[in-house]
Amino acid sequence: VDVDSAPVGITLDLSGRGLVSVPMSVFDRADLEVLNLSNNALSGALPAEVRRLSRLKTLNLSRNAFTGVPAEIGQLKDLEVLDLSYNNLTGLPHELGNLSKLKLLDLSGNNYAEADLSIIRENLPADVEIRVD
Repeated sequence: VDVDSAPVGITLDLSGRGLVSVPMSVFDRADLEVLNLSNNALSGALPAEVRRLSRLKTLNLSRNAFTGVPAEIGQLKDLEVLDLSYNNLTGLPHELGNLSKLKLLDLSGNNYAEADLSIIRENLPADVEIRVD
């Protein structure tokens, strides 16, 4: 996967590539605003290096086999859309509550703890759309 050919400051679409891990070079792209990793075979936790994508506005991790999201995701201050739908998430980092610009959090199709979500929801802006099953 040649991530260097992606348009600067725009979008990196790695959806449906059969990826089993996120190429570490993705996290060197501090200019990314949209990262689409949907429809792959990604498992485990998203690498903590995601915090380096400080300009990210949309992060689509849907339809993978992720079991965890790192606390560092809470450092993505410009994030507006976080799609975690249809993964194997069992827990959610409370740091998601730090995402003050979030407009959409999609958690459909996961088996996360409702207690985690209620803590996160308390800290998010009141107008955030949270999608669950």
